[in-house]
Amino acid sequence: MTAGVRQQWRDSRPALPPDRRPVLPTVLAVLAVVAGTGYRLGLLLHDAPPTNSDEATMGLAALHISRGQEFPVWFYGQAYMGTLEAYLAAPVFALVGPSTFGLRLPTLALYAVFVVLAWRLTLRLTGDHWFALLVVALLALGSDRVVKNQLIAGGGYPEMNAAGVALAVLAYDLAAGRPGRRLPRWAGWGFLAGLMLWVDPLVLPYVAATGAVLLAYGRRELRGRAGVLLGAAALVGAGPLLVHSLATGRNPVAAVLAAGGSGQPAGWADRLHGGLVLGPPLGMGFCSPSHCAPGQSWWALALPLLLLTAALSAWRALRPPVADLGQLPFRSDGNCPRSNAAAGGAVRLALVAAAVATLALYTASSAAGRTPVESSRYLSCLLISVPALLWPLWSAARRGVTGVAAVLVLAATLGTAAVATAGAVEAAPAARAAEVRHAGLVAALRQRGIRHVYGGYWTCNRLIFATREDVLCAVVDDDLRPGHDRYLPYRRAVGQSTAPAWVAPAGSPLAARLDERHRADPAAFDLVTVSGWRIYLPRP
Repeated sequence: MTAGVRQQWRDSRPALPPDRRPVLPTVLAVLAVVAGTGYRLGLLLHDAPPTNSDEATMGLAALHISRGQEFPVWFYGQAYMGTLEAYLAAPVFALVGPSTFGLRLPTLALYAVFVVLAWRLTLRLTGDHWFALLVVALLALGSDRVVKNQLIAGGGYPEMNAAGVALAVLAYDLAAGRPGRRLPRWAGWGFLAGLMLWVDPLVLPYVAATGAVLLAYGRRELRGRAGVLLGAAALVGAGPLLVHSLATGRNPVAAVLAAGGSGQPAGWADRLHGGLVLGPPLGMGFCSPSHCAPGQSWWALALPLLLLTAALSAWRALRPPVADLGQLPFRSDGNCPRSNAAAGGAVRLALVAAAVATLALYTASSAAGRTPVESSRYLSCLLISVPALLWPLWSAARRGVTGVAAVLVLAATLGTAAVATAGAVEAAPAARAAEVRHAGLVAALRQRGIRHVYGGYWTCNRLIFATREDVLCAVVDDDLRPGHDRYLPYRRAVGQSTAPAWVAPAGSPLAARLDERHRADPAAFDLVTVSGWRIYLPRP
């Protein structure tokens, strides 16, 4: 039997029956999912990653929903970024009361969904159980930036990756002509696409790329019931955005584009450095908390090469040899050939295109130049493309001598992510200590019967949520002028108070300004110090 005949025989073999599929890599993948979820649960139990006022704003929205008080469409204080996380957390609050842990339970579940779907997507695209295990193991790790994106309910990030992978799985199933549940799959893709249009526009490159796969492979099917159902489901998913737009006269496109903002301009040198050098390793989980050491920045050099090789690999899968074209079974509706390899190549190419678009849009933004460390969260969707990016490396690693370099890159990928994960674990005690200090502030205010305070932006909503609105706070800037209050009823309540207190973190510019006022007029305030905090009580 010649080599060519043997290869044709291997390609023509039917799939292994369920009882003969690889058991060991599947069991190990399940353990990796459990380990990744358990690692993140352990962080939550240690109050890590640290919460902030933006997350508390989502928590306050969930609190209002659970009480039936309000049903916000957008993140308080702006007309974009849907409040899906608040609606997911509201039932938890109704059952056990509001808390940061309860707010993050849905985001933890979304992470587990993301990893399981990434495993399924990898198997769909490659059929390789051991490679799927590698992908799951990598996604089980989590640097400081990655776990912040996945666990903090600050608006959009935890749900985008789960939805993006689900869109890719559905696109593959529909493009490959998988039988059964065709219409529900079309509806599911449409609903998720519409939902993400409401939740956060950062995932739209993946919506567009997987949508292009559906257009290429299912044009005729889309002309019938499938297209109607997809469109109707998309309208349902984007319903909150559309209803709000109709009620307020706001253009729904403007509601999505507003998320980019204008901000202060940044030079192109800073944008390129932040978008292409710092952004990829930070956003994809290869860096220490709040910085990227030189040894962790190598991913910025590897990513362009991986994108190129992944695109070429996917393109080759889309174009089978001419001699094989006559053997491909065509679908009765006239769509593209029902080839799993071709459908997998199309989805892999879509994942690469979406990653390139995400990088390009981020690099073009001012945020990449002005705040590259914190803004690297805008690249969190790149994790959706991991199966496509690493597949050429895995394929090369199995080709003898030529695969040595690929093995080294894969090992470096896992090793660097593991080191970054260790850095996130080391930072957990500091987050726990900060939460203890904040609990001391809450106790001190309650002990003194203080109900109304002024504070900085990063103090106010966190304090309000921690006290379940027992203490209300209005935002001031470092010059004691009114600041950005996301929920205006709080400012009105504090303004109507007869003697509101002032709260500031010790060592902050706001505390320094209040200390100046206290030194100038010692009789105006009574100063109370709590670990990490300063409370200024006005004298009657």
